[in-house]
Amino acid sequence: MATLSFSPTLLLLLTFLLLVLLEFISSLNGKNINLYFPSTVFSQIYHNAPPPAIANSSFDSTTPSSTPKHSDNFASHAKKKKNSRDRIEEELGRARAAIRKALRTQNYTSDREEIYIPRGCMSHIEMLKRFKVWAYKEGELPMAHVGPMTYIYSIEGHFIDEMENGESPFMARHPDEAHAFFLPLSVSKIVDCFFQLEPYAFHGRLVRIFTDYINVIKDKYPYWNRSIGADHFMVSCHDWAPEIEWDDPEFYKNFIRVLCNANTSEGFKPKRDVSLPEFTSQGYPIYGLGPIRHGQAPSNRTILAFFAGGAHGDIRDVLFKHWRDKDDEVQVHEYLPDGQDYHQLMGQTKFCLCPSGSEVASPRVVEAMYQECVPVIISDNYTLPFSDVLDWSKFAVFIPPKRIPEIKTILKGISQSRYLTLQQRVKQVARHFELNRPAKPFDILHMVLHSVWLRRLNIRLP
Repeated sequence: MATLSFSPTLLLLLTFLLLVLLEFISSLNGKNINLYFPSTVFSQIYHNAPPPAIANSSFDSTTPSSTPKHSDNFASHAKKKKNSRDRIEEELGRARAAIRKALRTQNYTSDREEIYIPRGCMSHIEMLKRFKVWAYKEGELPMAHVGPMTYIYSIEGHFIDEMENGESPFMARHPDEAHAFFLPLSVSKIVDCFFQLEPYAFHGRLVRIFTDYINVIKDKYPYWNRSIGADHFMVSCHDWAPEIEWDDPEFYKNFIRVLCNANTSEGFKPKRDVSLPEFTSQGYPIYGLGPIRHGQAPSNRTILAFFAGGAHGDIRDVLFKHWRDKDDEVQVHEYLPDGQDYHQLMGQTKFCLCPSGSEVASPRVVEAMYQECVPVIISDNYTLPFSDVLDWSKFAVFIPPKRIPEIKTILKGISQSRYLTLQQRVKQVARHFELNRPAKPFDILHMVLHSVWLRRLNIRLP
């Protein structure tokens, strides 16, 4: 049998080529190559769990619906000049990598005590470093660029004003720099302008105003079209805000709706939409960003449970039927007796009842936080605010509407040690429900932006 023989020169050349090949393969596994990860690699982060519980979580980096799948084009990476979309996606990629690294290197476990966002939460840090929002300039007063600043829908107006007053560090100087795009329309102001003129035709007018506005920005700019609306969002606390997509859900299927009326039975999608806390700011003659704090120490809270509010909605009808003005420990009123202060009573209460009214959200959730009172959620189909990162079961009590007759039994069954744990955790999470102007890290406005930021991280532009 013939044998192969190689000259020393040929052997030296083959050895050199083998070393070069090994070095090339090694470089592909190094940190200098940008690899595209398919959408199946990632799942939503922080979904229905606090930061300590996300050690095995990651991102669902999906391409917006109705767009072609993203594929690597290595030739495009060789270009010296990158377009704005590439720069944005590379920056988001760095944010995802930083968050994944934090999750890998920190020993988060689900039994840790921290159920509030710690200051080291990497997703919030990355948001503060990078997140930029463009607010469209189109639209005229009073339907756009302003919103209610007092009373029950006031969080809507404060968010719009925070984004548009020129002082927010999150505002992009140019739309090409933006990771997300804000539609500064106010449903509350649109209702004020048009509902009384034609109440029976108002729904159609509301839908047309939003659809026409989006068609204007679609024709004028490329941003909606390239994502089919997946990086665009609105903010509204009005009960009727969800109606904008009812006539054409396909048109809005990627659009992020930040809503107080976060009712999953009416089309709210927790993975796409954001639940907005309902907040009541005081108006004339006492203007303020939140109620005066009257929270007492646990030992001074002499009322077991408290609620006062209007008789609207099926859940409150049942609550009033069983408890209105009937019990000294479970104090339920439609109207407070003369001389009693609503917030002072909350500050003297252990458990503040937060039943849904005509819609699922209630400002009593935020009011309970201000008075360091354990909220008792009585609702169906309500996605609670910031549940991406806050585990509500650690600091709230849930009573199904069908068990309203058992409220006293259920609350008395909670041990004192358990109550003290819940109340201490309420004190910890309360900062996430505080309204500040200008906004501060981890307050209610930053938390709303953080919810939008998480959803933006979960998509990849094609």
